[in-house]
Amino acid sequence: MSTTDKKDPREADNKAPYPPQSQPFPGDESKMDPRPDYGLETYQGSGKLKDKVCLITGGDSGIGRAVALAFAREGAHVAISYLSEDGDAKETASAVNDAGQKALLLKGDIRDEHHCNQIVQNVISNFGKLDILVNNAAFQMARSDISEISTEEFDQTFKTNIYAMFWLCKATIPHLSAGSSIINVASIQAYQPSAELVPYASTKGAIVNFTKGLSQQLLKKGIRVNCVAPGPVWTPLIVSTFKQGKIQSFGEQYPIGRTAQPAELAPSFVFLASNDARYISGEVLAVTGGRFTS
Repeated sequence: MSTTDKKDPREADNKAPYPPQSQPFPGDESKMDPRPDYGLETYQGSGKLKDKVCLITGGDSGIGRAVALAFAREGAHVAISYLSEDGDAKETASAVNDAGQKALLLKGDIRDEHHCNQIVQNVISNFGKLDILVNNAAFQMARSDISEISTEEFDQTFKTNIYAMFWLCKATIPHLSAGSSIINVASIQAYQPSAELVPYASTKGAIVNFTKGLSQQLLKKGIRVNCVAPGPVWTPLIVSTFKQGKIQSFGEQYPIGRTAQPAELAPSFVFLASNDARYISGEVLAVTGGRFTS
C-alpha cells in the first residue's frame, strides 16, 4: 500500500528512520533506499490536461517525476528537462509513454542561458506548442557555516534555482496563449530558512517574490503564474546533499511526523495547471505537512 492510499495523514510506508546512504549530486532515484513513491500504482487521471504540452525541469526524478506521471495521466504530453541522470530520465519517459502520451527528453545544464532557450525551441519543434511550464529543478548543499560556502557554490545555487527560471520563463512566454500556466517551485525554506541552507533558502524566497510579480504582468495576457512550496520530500536531492544524521531522521520534526512522498505533491501541480484553478494566480500553495508558512 502506498502513501497515497493511507487515510491517516501521519502514516506512510516510507518514512524515517531511513537507512544510511549517500550519493553525489544530483543523485539517482533508482539507488535510493527506499525508492520514492511517485504515484505509479496509485495516481488516476481524469483528463484535466487533455492535449496540453508541458515542460518540467528536473522532470527525471523526485517531485518532477511525480508531476510528469500525473500530467501524462491527465492527458498531457511531457517534455522532461534533466541534468545528467539518463537512467532516471528514461524511466520517467517510459511512465509517460505507458500513460499513452509522448515524452521528450532534454538533457543538459539549465545554468546556461543558451541551453534554456534551446529547450523551449525543442519543445516547440517537437510538439508545435507549449501550454505549461514547471520550474522544478533545484540545487542545494548543506553547510554549517557561511565560511564553508564558496562563491562557485553560491553561484551554482542561484544559477540553477533563479537564473534558469528567469531564462525559461522569458523563452517560454512568447509561445504561451491565454489559459496557459507557469508553476514555480519554492519551499518551506522561503518562510522558515534552515541555518545550513542559506543560499538555497534565499533563492526560494526570491522565487515566491518572482512568482507574485510575474503573475501581475501575465494576467493581462490570460496566463496564470503560481507556486508550490513543499516541505520535506523524499527525493534524490536529499541523499545527495545532506549528512547521514539528517537523512536518517528526515521529516520527523514536522507536525505530520514524516516526510512527504513525491506522489503527494503531484496533485497540487495538476490543480494549478488545470482549469480548476482558473481564478488563481500569484498564489503559493504550501504542501508542508502542517508547518505554517506565515
